[in-house]
Amino acid sequence: MATVAETARKVQSGEISSESLVQASLAKIEATKGLNAYISVLGEEALDRARILDKRAAAGEKLGPLAGIPVAVKDNIVMSQGRTTCGSKILGEFRSPYDATAVERMIAAGAVPVGKTNLDEFAMGSTSETSAFGAPRNPLDENVIAGGSSGGSAVAVASGSVAVALGSDTGGSIRQPASCCGLVGVKPTYGRVSRYGLVAYASSLDQIGTFGGSVADAALLLNSICGWDRHDSTSAQVVVPDFTASLNKGIKGKIIGLPKEFFGVGLSQEVRSVVMKALETLEKAGAVMREVSIPSFQYAVASYYVIATAEASANLSRYDGVRYTIRSKNAKDLFSLYANTRSEGFGEEVKKRILLGTYVLSSGFYDAYYMQAQKVRRLITEDFNKAFSACDVVVSPTMPTLPPKLGEIFTDPMAQYLGDIYTVAVNLAGLPASSQPVGRVGKLSVGLQFIGKAFQEEELLQVAAATEKLCAN
Repeated sequence: MATVAETARKVQSGEISSESLVQASLAKIEATKGLNAYISVLGEEALDRARILDKRAAAGEKLGPLAGIPVAVKDNIVMSQGRTTCGSKILGEFRSPYDATAVERMIAAGAVPVGKTNLDEFAMGSTSETSAFGAPRNPLDENVIAGGSSGGSAVAVASGSVAVALGSDTGGSIRQPASCCGLVGVKPTYGRVSRYGLVAYASSLDQIGTFGGSVADAALLLNSICGWDRHDSTSAQVVVPDFTASLNKGIKGKIIGLPKEFFGVGLSQEVRSVVMKALETLEKAGAVMREVSIPSFQYAVASYYVIATAEASANLSRYDGVRYTIRSKNAKDLFSLYANTRSEGFGEEVKKRILLGTYVLSSGFYDAYYMQAQKVRRLITEDFNKAFSACDVVVSPTMPTLPPKLGEIFTDPMAQYLGDIYTVAVNLAGLPASSQPVGRVGKLSVGLQFIGKAFQEEELLQVAAATEKLCAN
């Protein structure tokens, strides 16, 4: 199968047309609509954009590295075309007046957005089942979850309607769906990609990233969206290297850290077996395995759910029925307008997280919960820094178990949150991480997560690409 870079070169040369790629993408979206990957499809808009690109190519104009490539966009990343719903009834008809910076940059690189993808409501979840538009279906096995919260983007790539897609990752929302659907998912360093136009869940944790069928494809899309942005005060003024330049350098001599805390209680035997086999393969290829320690890891999930819900409570207060949301018809005064709009518009998981966040920020509990969680966050960051003094990258399973069946997770809410155990610490520390498939158990895929040093995506992706070649799924 051709890579995204190869296909883009063919569009640039006129060997194939962007219009034909978009038509094929739209046809595949229609053929796989039962998977519920998309909330909205940008059919005519995408075809119009593709025709313009084809005319520019025919005129000899230099297009970008994503020339003519159809791309799906998670529906919490705003676009001036179509709706941005965040998977919620409260934003069911919201239309943004502008494009997110990541979307602007992707389009400038020649990409053609073909649709907005399904997700957990306001990105709150790890299964995509909290969406007001129904859960997306995993192409590997439609009876199990697609992962969340960027499940729709993962399903779009896994089902072949697009080669690459944008997602967002607050506590594993790119890496977990990538693991569930047998894809590559990359969450960059916090600040590497502008959050301008990403609808906020937890502002100090959210980061836009990419999905692809290969490391090279995901890296190419990531390159197009990175860089400083004056619209985002948390955007880092750091040079963006070519992430694809080191993909063929191999893994020999790379020191891979294995935190002893990551391979203990809670890791299923099925996942452990696949992961350990992959690590043995890497060691035979010249990688050096070294045990490291992240002692604060045991507090990561608790810390994450305090910080994330606190920030969600603040961020979601803007949805009040006055401005750009639905408005309750049962309101008699301002208070009932707020209360009824939120009660009718938000789903149960979102309400639960808002309540929890409001509680931990309330008088008498702020110091006991929120401030303690922030202290733990600092410890986690320091522990990762110590680990990186002894290794190049840190490795773990992406998920502790195989993807559960649809609906199963709601019988045990704690199991849902503990499913995030390997991914949330990365967001707390603001580090880059990737997940890629390294084996299967029956039809289901097992993902391996690599965690890199801050702003060292190039090295992270070098290791990921070598692993991809050595452990072809």
